[in-house]
Amino acid sequence: MIKRAAAAAIGGALAVGAVPLVLGAMGFTGAGIAASSIAAKMMSAAAIANGGGVAPGSLVAVLQSVGAAGLSTSSNILLASAGSTFGALLGGSKKVPPPSAPGAPKAEGDQPGENVSQVKPPEAPLRSEKPEK
Repeated sequence: MIKRAAAAAIGGALAVGAVPLVLGAMGFTGAGIAASSIAAKMMSAAAIANGGGVAPGSLVAVLQSVGAAGLSTSSNILLASAGSTFGALLGGSKKVPPPSAPGAPKAEGDQPGENVSQVKPPEAPLRSEKPEK
């Protein structure tokens, strides 16, 4: 249980901390859109598609706003909740070996009857067909 709680805390912190880093790396900075960045290419494509301007509320406009001003408190809470849930799910997961393909050789101990003794018990001696005197 503690492992899952720790994973949830780490997931929430990573989600909130990663957004500004990723947006900055894409070119959505506090000073505006960085030249020759992914953000600049996105803005150019959006402007061409809209006849010369970026439409309000479009993805580029929202990302530019978040890059310049940061996320609101409610957005940070929502993002932290989602990151915590994802972290808890990953932290509580157990690795299950994938099923083997049909006809593939199985690992030792997986063969049916492998742990059953292969030695036959001794049989009773055969009787002679000659009558005893």
